[in-house]
Amino acid sequence: MSIIAQNNTNEIALLDCIQRFFSKHHIGKLLTKCNGTKEKGVPAISLLRYKLGNIFVGRSMYMQQRSGSFKEGFSKNTFYRFLNSTKTNWLRFTSLLAADIVNNDLKDLTDEKRTNVFIVDDSLFNRSSCKKTELGSRVFDHTDMTYKKGYRMLTLSWSDGNTLIPVNSCLIASSKESNVIGPVHTFDKRTIAGKRRKLAQTKAPEVMLTLLDTAASSGLSADYVLFDCWFANPVQITAIKFRNMDVIAMIKKSSRIKYGYKGEQLNIKEIYSRNKKRRGRSKYLLSVDIMLGKVNPFPAKIVCVRNKANRKDWLAFLCTDPDLSEEEIIRIYGKRWQIEVFFKTCKSMLNLIGECHSLSYDALTAHTAIVFTRYMLLALEQRQNEDQRTLGELFFFLVDEMADITFSRSLCILMDAFMASLQEILKLSENQLAAFTADFEARLPEYLRRALHPVAIAA
Repeated sequence: MSIIAQNNTNEIALLDCIQRFFSKHHIGKLLTKCNGTKEKGVPAISLLRYKLGNIFVGRSMYMQQRSGSFKEGFSKNTFYRFLNSTKTNWLRFTSLLAADIVNNDLKDLTDEKRTNVFIVDDSLFNRSSCKKTELGSRVFDHTDMTYKKGYRMLTLSWSDGNTLIPVNSCLIASSKESNVIGPVHTFDKRTIAGKRRKLAQTKAPEVMLTLLDTAASSGLSADYVLFDCWFANPVQITAIKFRNMDVIAMIKKSSRIKYGYKGEQLNIKEIYSRNKKRRGRSKYLLSVDIMLGKVNPFPAKIVCVRNKANRKDWLAFLCTDPDLSEEEIIRIYGKRWQIEVFFKTCKSMLNLIGECHSLSYDALTAHTAIVFTRYMLLALEQRQNEDQRTLGELFFFLVDEMADITFSRSLCILMDAFMASLQEILKLSENQLAAFTADFEARLPEYLRRALHPVAIAA
């Protein structure tokens, strides 16, 4: 394989990194398990390796062929045939790979008491034109509150609070025929291609359950499932709870969704208005125990907090583990933000949207799975470079667990960067900078001073 020029040390190191990743996690065997075998001549793993590393070269296959730098032993038709394969189960492939990384690499780096979570969210996979793209649809983008062309990329990921690993995803098209712009091809519903297209036109809450079931069958587990209000339907929450998974989710302030509270069926607005709110600097406004579900109701907890974007507004979170404290519910739900960073990274750095121009739904699914594999590679390398316990067993008992980023740590990082900028731009002396820092901190509230100097305050 020669995707990378042999005269560049960094590129050679990158190629070695990709090769180690493939060998350590037995990518070839995983691909075979998911029916990703060759159709003609060239092994499928060689095509996957080329596609995985091609983003780091900075040139597409077309530009490599035009410039004469394409040295691979296959043609573009072989490459496209690999992407367009209808028999490869990419949903299972990414799930098995994520399970192997989490169970064999990441779980040994953290304490068993650490809270691990599944995170579910969707992002727009936009296409500028969908007339010839299979299942291309007009889908609702709840970020801009408008309809756009493309798919909704519903994604399930796993996180320990430090490293996020994408598990699997589905490019959801519209279930309404009037909103489907592109062609709809028919396949036997018993085949992988038929099941893939059926799942694509299923409602997002049901797709979420399928993704969770696939992750569980692949050997992945987590303490909680996190998602926002777009998926927080009591029916779906109940279905997840009966799968022996607890949920922490933001819930809609809808008057139509009822919860069991003190023998009555009330909506969240009625529950909020009937209770006295906590005052002062409390981290939450209200915490109540409810019953969720109609047939077999089970206890849950609702925690209301102030909306930081609008101090007059409030947000509500539901947790199916009533024994969990309010502070822990808020802290654990904060891990959901990692998936937003993941979406941004995939679109801005890993070329999720602009790289693949195929019109086939199978090729778009394969491309998405390969981009997820790229992210797993980068996330694992980052974790191993930051956590010294990956250097050997010697560090396993000597180095403390990598902690979640706390408010104090974040504030100190901001202050250090601010002081460095002052000294660089204004050319302040050490005495001037110390006087400025002392005056600045004296004007801060006590809780901020405590966050900046926890040891000094305690003393």
